[in-house]
Amino acid sequence: MSDNNIHKDVLPQLAELELIVHKPIIITDADEVLFNFMQGLEQYLEDQGMYFDWSSFALHGNIRHKKNDQPVDSEKFPVMLDNFFNDYADRLPAVEGAAENLEKLSKDAQIVVLSNVPPKYAEKRKAGLKKAGLNYPLIANVGAKGQVVRHMTDKSKGHAFFIDDIPHNHGSVAKHAEHVQRLHYIADERLAKLLDKAEDSHVRLNDWKEIHDHIKDTLNRC
Repeated sequence: MSDNNIHKDVLPQLAELELIVHKPIIITDADEVLFNFMQGLEQYLEDQGMYFDWSSFALHGNIRHKKNDQPVDSEKFPVMLDNFFNDYADRLPAVEGAAENLEKLSKDAQIVVLSNVPPKYAEKRKAGLKKAGLNYPLIANVGAKGQVVRHMTDKSKGHAFFIDDIPHNHGSVAKHAEHVQRLHYIADERLAKLLDKAEDSHVRLNDWKEIHDHIKDTLNRC
C-alpha cells in the first residue's frame, strides 16, 4: 500500500525504525497512556490563569480563563498547546505501572511509542521517556495514526497491538490496519469516566496490569 497519506515529517522517522519481522510489536500512545497528560496540563493552566472544565473529553471548549470562565479562543488554542508541549514534553509524570509492565512485555515483544507530540518537540519527548524508564523508539506523528501503524506492521509476521486513549485513532487503525489488536486505555480516571469504550477498539482496559495480562495471555495463546 502507498505511504502517500503519511505526513512528510513522519516518513523519515519510519525509515530509521528497525523492526524484527517475526517478533510481536506493541505500538503505544504516550499522552494519557504512558504519561499523565492532564496532570501536567492542569499545572500549566494554573500557571497561566486558566483551568480545565471537566464537562467532556475534548480539550477545545473546556479550557477556560479563571477571570471570566470563558473558553480560550479557538485561534489562540494552537499556540497555547504548543507552549504547553515546549514546557512539559520532557517532564510529564509517568503513568503508574507503565514502565515496569512494558519492561516485562519487552522480553517477548518490540515496543514503539507512537505519539502526536509535535515533531519539533520529539527530542524533549524522548528525554521524558528516558527519564521515566520508557526508553523505546519514538515516532512523533502528525495526523491520523492508521497509515503509520499499517506501515509498521504490514510486513510483520508477529502479533501486533495498538494502545491509545483517543477513539478516532482506533477508528483509523481499524480502517488501515485491521489485523492489529486495538486496546483502549485512558490513564486519568476523570477522563475515563467521560468516555465509553472506543467503538473500533477490541477491548477497554483500566490499568497497566490489565494491559500486561491481556497482551501476555494473547501471546501465550498464539
